[in-house]
Amino acid sequence: MKFFVDTAEIDEIRALAATGMVDGVTTNPSLIARSGRDIAEVTKEICDLVPGPVSAEVAATEAEQMIAEGRKLAGIADNIAVKVPLTWDGLRACKTLSDEGRMVNVTLCFSAPQALLAAKAGASFVSPFIGRLDDAGLDGMELIADIRQIFDNYHFETEILAASIRTVNHVKDAAKMGADVATMPPATLRALASHPLTDKGLAAFLADWAKTGQSIL
Repeated sequence: MKFFVDTAEIDEIRALAATGMVDGVTTNPSLIARSGRDIAEVTKEICDLVPGPVSAEVAATEAEQMIAEGRKLAGIADNIAVKVPLTWDGLRACKTLSDEGRMVNVTLCFSAPQALLAAKAGASFVSPFIGRLDDAGLDGMELIADIRQIFDNYHFETEILAASIRTVNHVKDAAKMGADVATMPPATLRALASHPLTDKGLAAFLADWAKTGQSIL
């Protein structure tokens, strides 16, 4: 499974990229707004830090304007994935941009039929929103499983990008269901390495080592 980090904070991305665990980045207008910076400037800096896909979202809602914005965003760097919403206009934009050889991430997916449309439009990624489905009393993981089965049935190359991830269990369950990518906030990515028994075991090892009075270096 690939791990993307869902943020536009440069310091967070730089620190996590140094671990070798970050395969890409997802951003959206809300995250860019929180950064307080120019979209082109911050997106270019992110692309320089991470060699994998960096999703940059259009702000338009009509297809022709989405296409124009998508082309401009794609011109920022070779690893840009243009992010469009899962609407008919978004699908039209996806088809045009993907036919031009650009990566496209179709976002705000909440059903398997929507994901099927995104794949048929040539999307590089489709982003089902797990957490928001859970909030509505639905099962986000069931959606991941449904999309996985459909994509495998018809050999679509579109990658399932599990989004709106809020917990470590979301990551684990999405991996079990066969999602290709999980995008998550920095805190969730860091939490993947945490377990109280790991901390307890390490403390015991360090205490025993200290008693030896030795040094490896």
